[in-house]
Amino acid sequence: MFKAIQAAGVALTMAAAAVVSSVPAGAQDLELRIGPDGVRPVIRDNDRRGPPPPRRGCDERQARAAAREAGLRDPEVVRVTPGRVIVEGYTRRGLERITFANERGCPEI
Repeated sequence: MFKAIQAAGVALTMAAAAVVSSVPAGAQDLELRIGPDGVRPVIRDNDRRGPPPPRRGCDERQARAAAREAGLRDPEVVRVTPGRVIVEGYTRRGLERITFANERGCPEI
């Protein structure tokens, strides 16, 4: 009798360990594929892509900050082209427009 309870306990422990070890972490993506081999889990790890490449040029946040330093209130990026970034904002005289080069550091054109 004791041997049967002991065997059931060992089997229950092994089953619990198998279930816990097969649950993927929260940062991973789990996909179930149904095919001729049956149901198979496919775990994709998105961390293998690495960090994004560094941005080159003048992004919108930098252009708005440069426009604020130049004296514009409520700056808004109106247009972004490969060569320039155009920002509009208000001064005491009204609506003004500043053009920055789409290069590192956002130099004013």
